[in-house]
Amino acid sequence: MVIKNFEEMKERLLAAPEKKKVAVVSAADEHTLEAVVHAANDGLIEPILIGPESEVRKILVGLGAKDDYKIIPVEDPVECVEKACEMVHAGQIDCIMKGKLETGTLMKVLVNKEKGIRKNKVMSILGFMDSPYYHKVFAITDVGLLTYPNEEQKVGEIINAVNAFHALGYENPKVAILAAVEKVNPKMPETVDADNIKKMNLPGCIVEGPISLDLAMDPESAKIKGYESPVAGDPDILVAPDIVSGNIAAKALTVLGGARTGGTVLGAEVPVLLVSRAATADDKYMSIVVSCLVSGNGTNQAEK
Repeated sequence: MVIKNFEEMKERLLAAPEKKKVAVVSAADEHTLEAVVHAANDGLIEPILIGPESEVRKILVGLGAKDDYKIIPVEDPVECVEKACEMVHAGQIDCIMKGKLETGTLMKVLVNKEKGIRKNKVMSILGFMDSPYYHKVFAITDVGLLTYPNEEQKVGEIINAVNAFHALGYENPKVAILAAVEKVNPKMPETVDADNIKKMNLPGCIVEGPISLDLAMDPESAKIKGYESPVAGDPDILVAPDIVSGNIAAKALTVLGGARTGGTVLGAEVPVLLVSRAATADDKYMSIVVSCLVSGNGTNQAEK
């Protein structure tokens, strides 16, 4: 099972028997609604807009959208998120997308023990990448949520990523835990973490690490160095040591490498889209696509 590019992901979502319901919280944000309207016009999703109704309708009119969008009138941003969580618990929506509110405000409600929708111990961002220089879609974790994850948190983000790939139809996605070198060095804690996690033999995936980026992504480099692994040259998931390296890698791929990207937050009852206002229209669109495709992934296979 291999997905070669983002167009295959879009076609798969388009062919789904039912449209996924995407709730936009504090929806009066033109940048967000532009991507939502685009995806709705393409027949990919059924939007549910939670926010100040008059402002939302004004933006929709400006975007030339149809007058048939479901709008749930809620003024306060926190109450918007609480309403979305309530709908998740009722099984009424498949994804949550951030609108005009701070990420911290959104996350505070999502992880609330009483009203929130946190599912796993760790919530993490998985950034899917479609690069012209790689033979299939791959993903990087974490690119914007976990700052300096410890070993336990890295296991959690791997579990989240593996579950997402299971939802896409992958039986045993290949995981590369990145470092600057391939040998364990006590002075480089990311190599120690990688070695320990590899020895855990997490089910439902194939883990390699520590492994450098070139050996992970380029089979010729691995051959030259004599590095033998089923993951070398063919990973589905790259695990960055920290938020700095993950974020830089993702942005270098898109800004300098011509890659397309789409990200989603995993570890909650449904995927959460934390799309930056600085993201391109394509980034936002593909974030909607990937989030819908990995929603409803069911049991945490890697935690069995």
